[in-house]
Amino acid sequence: MESMRVPVHVEHDDEANLYSAYVPDIPGCGEGETQAEAIADLKESLRAYIEARGIEKALSCIRPRAQVLELDLTEVTRG
Repeated sequence: MESMRVPVHVEHDDEANLYSAYVPDIPGCGEGETQAEAIADLKESLRAYIEARGIEKALSCIRPRAQVLELDLTEVTRG
């Protein structure tokens, strides 16, 4: 099977002091005290999803990659 790379979002929760990682279009997430732990946990979650649903189902959930843009919030508040 051809390699398929997907975006992984990693976020840090300052209150819980934990990282979470997820692929936007595929159910499942990972958590850990470090980014590496969160990604390792995510890989386990994705593996379980793919084993349960099949790789075709997992791939069918993925939408074409979106373009990521940034907005200046001070400009937005000016109207």
